[in-house]
Amino acid sequence: MNAKFAVDLALWALCGAAAFFLRVDDAWPRYAPTMLAYVLVGLPFKALLLRAFGLDRQAWRKVSVPDMYRLLQAVGAGTLLLFTLGLLVFFPYIFLPRSVPLIEGVLAALALGEARLFRRLLYERRGRMAASAGHKRVLLVGAGEAGTLLAREMLRHPEAGLVPAGFLDDDSGKQQTRFFGLPVLGRLDDLARVAQQQEIDEVLIAMPSVEGGIVRRVLGMARAAGLPCRSIPGLYDILSGRVAISQIREVEVEDLLRRKPAQLNIAQISDYLRGRVVLVTGAGGSIGAEIVRQTLAFAPGQMLLLGRGENSLYSVENEVKRTHPGMDVRTLVADVRDRARLEHIFRQYRPQVVFHVAAHKHVPLMEANPDEAVLNNVGGTQHVAELALHYGAARFVNISTDKAINPTSIMGASKRAAEMVVERVAQQAQAGQMFVSVRFGNVLGSRGSVVPLFKEQIARGGPLLVTHPEMTRYFMTIPEAAQLVLQAGGLDQNGALYVLDMGAPLRIVDLARDMILLSGLRPDVDIAIQFTGIRPGEKLFEEILSREEGTYALKHASIYVVSRAQGLPADFEARLQALYTAARAYDSAGIRAAFAALIPTYRAEG
Repeated sequence: MNAKFAVDLALWALCGAAAFFLRVDDAWPRYAPTMLAYVLVGLPFKALLLRAFGLDRQAWRKVSVPDMYRLLQAVGAGTLLLFTLGLLVFFPYIFLPRSVPLIEGVLAALALGEARLFRRLLYERRGRMAASAGHKRVLLVGAGEAGTLLAREMLRHPEAGLVPAGFLDDDSGKQQTRFFGLPVLGRLDDLARVAQQQEIDEVLIAMPSVEGGIVRRVLGMARAAGLPCRSIPGLYDILSGRVAISQIREVEVEDLLRRKPAQLNIAQISDYLRGRVVLVTGAGGSIGAEIVRQTLAFAPGQMLLLGRGENSLYSVENEVKRTHPGMDVRTLVADVRDRARLEHIFRQYRPQVVFHVAAHKHVPLMEANPDEAVLNNVGGTQHVAELALHYGAARFVNISTDKAINPTSIMGASKRAAEMVVERVAQQAQAGQMFVSVRFGNVLGSRGSVVPLFKEQIARGGPLLVTHPEMTRYFMTIPEAAQLVLQAGGLDQNGALYVLDMGAPLRIVDLARDMILLSGLRPDVDIAIQFTGIRPGEKLFEEILSREEGTYALKHASIYVVSRAQGLPADFEARLQALYTAARAYDSAGIRAAFAALIPTYRAEG
């Protein structure tokens, strides 16, 4: 018998005696035998209920609402049982007021519940006292749901070494209020004053949905005050809906570029994913893997992970099995250029939704290897799209890029040609089939993007290599891009070309300076920035629409539909075959000439 079980049983038994004293005058000694019999008869039943409902296994120092609900269930069951016993055993033979079991139930719920709450309060008080000696005092920026939940977690886990001192929040309605006993100490602009008054050791940004400009502002004030500043992930990254101390991390460049999260139509996405067989090509890549993760939230019937890099596929497969152990996941090592292998897969699994992510995307490398860009990006897309058409897939979403707009590189031209291939296949779609392409810009943290490259250069001590001081790009986070791709797949226009809202473009040199600062170093002092010149195929500025395009409708808050002044050329198939012929002959000049004939806006540079 453990101590918690003994305390619960003793308290519950005492509540039975107390119920007699509350209900009956002269309970002692006149009704002492009846009271003693009632308490003793009830003991074994109460013991069984404590065990059956697991009350002896509850962690009192971390008692929660579900624990209290379990307690009420046990006491309620005991009250009903004792009331029934009273009717059958006691009432016919001895004096026992019918209200005694009911009064006992109320007292037991209060007594057992208060014992747990007292133990939790004692634990948290001891933790705060221990934490106050040598632990960090933290100022939480944001008194919303995330901030208050995080404060509660700190109070419940003093072993983490973080003591919340209070909050800052710009909401006037929260000023002079308290959450979990902690005060709102002022507005964001009061950071320096509050930090000095409260002897703050660290600033924590607890606003997962706030835009990047505010994160940048708080970070600057914390630096000016000489304080370290950390954050929790953005809203796109907190998919579980929980906020925990383990999620606290250093402020990252993604935080500085946050935008207002798009309001997704969850029902629309769920309608086409739930219970379906979903195929993701390029599933081992950063974007493909994120599409897999977010698709899993909508309970597909089966996930097919296709790619040619076995190590990255193995990693994603293990993640899926760990996070969704009941999911039917199949890992398929295949190259999208191998049509026969793809046809075998489509025939066997009959995917109903296809996200085509697999592609070569490194601009300079594709300039040097144009045949690979054609055969993989164009030919691979044609293989997957045509097989999706033939085997009755309901949705096909091709992932494209803003480099396909007025392309100046082989990579950009190959992605524009892939869009045209999808448009051609969409013209052959049957009722209920949707074939679309989705364009977005650079994805922060994806393979081959500038952020991992800058991190490597900072780790080596610099310099950070930037091609041009005015080079700008549109950026999105990986989770944001993946969610909007899922949303685009739920829109109902076959053959559409969607453009994701990129927000404002960012100068690469500003991104470089931000990353140096986030590393705790000074740009041009600790880490140099060196300009290397524009590389072959690169543009100084990326564009949203080509000279032949324009947006004609806003289908979603963050997704635009592109209208095209003219459709595909009448001899599209012949021009496409000319491109393939040049690629198979490794004819670089022929490939560029074929792209120029196929894509009116293609202009080779560099």
